[in-house]
Amino acid sequence: MHRSGATAHASNGSRASEPDAHSANGARAVDVTLANNARSTGQERFPVLEIFGPTVQGEGRVIGRKTLFVRTAGCDYACAWCDSAFTWDGSAKDEIERLDAAQIVERLAELGGEAFAHVTLSGGNPALLPGLGELIDVLHARGAEVALETQGSRWQDWFVRIDQLTLSPKPPSSGMETDWARLDDILSRLEGGGGGGEWSLKVVVFDEIDLDYAIRVHERYPDVSFYVQPGNADLTEPEPARMLSTLAVQYEALVQRIMDEPRLQRVSVLPQLHTWLWGNKRGV
Repeated sequence: MHRSGATAHASNGSRASEPDAHSANGARAVDVTLANNARSTGQERFPVLEIFGPTVQGEGRVIGRKTLFVRTAGCDYACAWCDSAFTWDGSAKDEIERLDAAQIVERLAELGGEAFAHVTLSGGNPALLPGLGELIDVLHARGAEVALETQGSRWQDWFVRIDQLTLSPKPPSSGMETDWARLDDILSRLEGGGGGGEWSLKVVVFDEIDLDYAIRVHERYPDVSFYVQPGNADLTEPEPARMLSTLAVQYEALVQRIMDEPRLQRVSVLPQLHTWLWGNKRGV
């Protein structure tokens, strides 16, 4: 997911900890209270950390697409290499704003102009917000397409209204465990949901164990569009130019490995485009 600088203004709010059901060792606490407390009550207010853009989508099915980002707070995972840990570890809790759909759209219009056409909902895990369908409907009413990425740990009925939905189950290097029954259920509901959107699977690969996991995902869901990308192992390097050569080598190695793998055929191998352009810079 894109890294960004905060464009939302600070408002104070407390976030409590919730034990994680998906952690490989079970020993962690994640700040998800703001997300879990969100319920549909008319003009619902969502926990928003950042609204930024225009930029290009850096990953997955709509890579390179001009878009604006809305990043929500809260996650039910705590991936070891998460590039947006500030959404759940409490370090940015004072930056969270509670915004309703109209306020979010107003911010987007300020950034992208009245004619913005594509919005990406990111996190954290925006699938923790059952009332997010309200925002999706408002964006559609303005003529904007909506993309969203989630790890596939929660179902929401509004999934079928997303134009481009990416399910990104996390590989072993993340420290998380996949609930395969839950992922099966989500994909089954999408297939039978009657929505007009597209959905796809994406797996980040850091090592051979992750690649084996990607093969397992693809073999389990062979008819779902599948994207694989190398992970960014250095989240602290400030200079994009110094990162680029390393990222290119990693990408080339993954491409070659997948070209040699007969079990990965209907697969797209993509870089994290935003890291190639801007490295770990936030606000782009």
